[in-house]
Amino acid sequence: MRWRFSMRLLMSFSGGETSAWLLKWIAEGNLPQYTDIIYAFANTGQEHEKSLVFADYVNRKFCNGKLVWLESVVNHSVKKACGHRVVDFKSATRDESLFEEMIKKYGIPNKAYPHCTRALKLDPITSYLRSVGWRKGSYDTAIGIRTDEVDRVSINAKKNRIIYPLVDKCPMRKIDINAFWESQPIRLGITGYQGNCVWCWKKTDRKHLTLIEDDPKVYEIPKRFEKQYPLSGHNIDGNPRKFFRGNRSTEDMLKAAKEEFTRYHDENREYGDLDVGGGCGDSCELWADE
Repeated sequence: MRWRFSMRLLMSFSGGETSAWLLKWIAEGNLPQYTDIIYAFANTGQEHEKSLVFADYVNRKFCNGKLVWLESVVNHSVKKACGHRVVDFKSATRDESLFEEMIKKYGIPNKAYPHCTRALKLDPITSYLRSVGWRKGSYDTAIGIRTDEVDRVSINAKKNRIIYPLVDKCPMRKIDINAFWESQPIRLGITGYQGNCVWCWKKTDRKHLTLIEDDPKVYEIPKRFEKQYPLSGHNIDGNPRKFFRGNRSTEDMLKAAKEEFTRYHDENREYGDLDVGGGCGDSCELWADE
């Protein structure tokens, strides 16, 4: 009998509609060369509730309950990457505790220290894969980036064994994704400025200011972190860390929102330049080039 080599694929589900479409497409058998597929979703505890509801629907509707829900477990006092725990829709963390444990060890994340994606998403997924015998280099990873956002494709894709089916296998644009979900009984249902991780520091100024104008209470969490953990982590220069672009604090953003600004509107493209470098589309993608 001829031995058939088992090809492994990690489908990294971000929680967004494009990623959900890719999950559905893969689950339908469109990448038959992969004989072993794991669907994984990493919850940060700061996902919008609608994102969790959407993830639960996608899991039940498109992959027969096979989506593995993961959360980070920080290994304090040892030089070791974060581990993982398996949760589900009901038991998923819905507060700031996961973020807080990460900050206690690594400090406040920002553009200069973008470790939150690694600690809260990449590490727990990698830890889970190791626990089921998948070692680094033994599998490919499918990421939901579309053909109309090809600039987000990692320059290290081949090295990290990342594939982008919606770019080169089944090219899809945002308009195509929207058309599909408009025909479904449920959509993600959050605005472009909310994003899955509601107050993500990667958002553009205009998205933050619009969010603050809508609900300033959302920013009580980063405000507390900056006050309580300004020097946590590997703080080389000893200066208090701040979350937001331009080395600005939450207080700075709250003050800026009181000044006149142009609100973010999903359907309005004429202000696109204000949102360049947003870095927070459907969510933070793994193995992105910082």
